[in-house]
Amino acid sequence: MGVEAAARVVADADVLVADLCCDGASRAAMDHVRRHDWVTLVASDHLLDDAAAVIATLTDASLAADWRERIEREREPVDHPATDHPGLASAYRGRAAHLLSFDEGLGSVDAGANLNRRMSVSVRTPDAFARLFDAESLYEATVGGEYPGPDRDPRA
Repeated sequence: MGVEAAARVVADADVLVADLCCDGASRAAMDHVRRHDWVTLVASDHLLDDAAAVIATLTDASLAADWRERIEREREPVDHPATDHPGLASAYRGRAAHLLSFDEGLGSVDAGANLNRRMSVSVRTPDAFARLFDAESLYEATVGGEYPGPDRDPRA
């Protein structure tokens, strides 16, 4: 996996829902992604379908549709079989280095060892990602040159 993969992030459906519906670690993590045009959010249609269904259940269909319209513009789409885990498959097919998830099973040592036999991905909770995200060093490693600072408003 190349250096550019380090700037590719997948947020599992639970993280996407929490980003929209709650103020907290998921929003802080996703703000890191949205703040930089050189960081890519990768997500399959299956992943977005899962998140939109939960959003519609928790809020209403209108908000879910509005969210889906916006996230379509923000993400890089990837395809995978419907039977695959949407977050893992998005990370694998999208060559992403980071998978944000609340799924404790995915974040376990055993899961990490098994995953790293097939792909190079770091599974982290949104809180851990938000704390550890270092835009300056990531920019230098993936883009090169001096970090110019954030280039987008995460709320726009």
